[in-house]
Amino acid sequence: MELAYTEEEEEFRARLREWLAAALPGLPPKPDPLDWPARRAYDCGWQRRLYDAGYGHVHWDASPTQRLIFLEETERAGAPYVGANFVGLLHAGPTIAAEGTPAQRERWLEPVLRGDEVWCQGFSEPEAGSDLAALRTRAVRDGDAYVVTGQKIWTSHAEAADWCELLVRTDPDAPRHRGISWLAMPMDAPGITVRPLRTLAGSTEFAEMFLDEVRVPVANRVGEENDGWRVTMVTLSFERGTAFVGEVVACRRVLGELARTARKNGTWDDPVLRRRLGRLGAEFQALWRLTQWNVSEAQASGGVPGTGGSVFKLRYSHARQELYDAAAAVLGPEALDLGREWNQDRLSSLSYTIAAGTSQIQQNIVAERILGLPKGR
Repeated sequence: MELAYTEEEEEFRARLREWLAAALPGLPPKPDPLDWPARRAYDCGWQRRLYDAGYGHVHWDASPTQRLIFLEETERAGAPYVGANFVGLLHAGPTIAAEGTPAQRERWLEPVLRGDEVWCQGFSEPEAGSDLAALRTRAVRDGDAYVVTGQKIWTSHAEAADWCELLVRTDPDAPRHRGISWLAMPMDAPGITVRPLRTLAGSTEFAEMFLDEVRVPVANRVGEENDGWRVTMVTLSFERGTAFVGEVVACRRVLGELARTARKNGTWDDPVLRRRLGRLGAEFQALWRLTQWNVSEAQASGGVPGTGGSVFKLRYSHARQELYDAAAAVLGPEALDLGREWNQDRLSSLSYTIAAGTSQIQQNIVAERILGLPKGR
């Protein structure tokens, strides 16, 4: 599909492009990737600039075409991505906007949009990763609070977060997909221990988190008690359906740079490589069309993406890996000299078939919920 841009939307593009041209030269240098206090300050500082300029709400409240224009233009201009604000802006915030009470929306949404507060994701556990319904972290009601005990792993941005979107089991006797609740846990609460995990790329954006009788107010529960699995599906719909949109734009830019480099260094003469780059070009063009459709469908259905997000996530994960494999073929040994950020991008691409639900999980969703095939035993 092709989204038509109205005159008003093209005016939005022009204003945004003009603002970016004026704002980006004033940014400080990017901090060291391992310096999380500095990274948080950098990412939140950029989010505050967007907010003050009237662009802080684009991720949630803009029309589909305005959001796509925003992503196209910020990527084209080389603007910072959401960074440490990833969970708050693209997971927890949209979930609270869709499922939270008026008081919860008033308390948590504006601080995220202003860049004042950072969120992390406490979903996976050592024995409950892809099988998320097997989680065992317990939350026992004690008056107006839940007492939470358990362990989480791969907790995204725990090292920099103020809040955690936390999944807990509030009814251990209920069936696996029931008895789960979605809580907003303050990260400064007593009883929380965070230990960073170093990835293959050398970064520490994940952590293991230990919870020892942490008290979380009942008022911090989003959705009804024991209805957390349904709320979690809303969160995962955002994660798979719209959270990677900006990265598609970035991959299309990287592919264009690879094609130009191949023409300069002679690797373009290899017909197999040319076909490889051409096929990737078609892949990312198709993914961008699917992105447009998913964003439009989300807007039409009240803002929550549908199962099309699993189709996108499944194919995008593999296409991104193939892109960086092709980059290695084009660049050869020179790829090792491109600096830490490029090599981190390449190494992190290996995780995309696991993050936000493994490719096997996405295949099951596509088979059962889109194609109508029977569930596997």
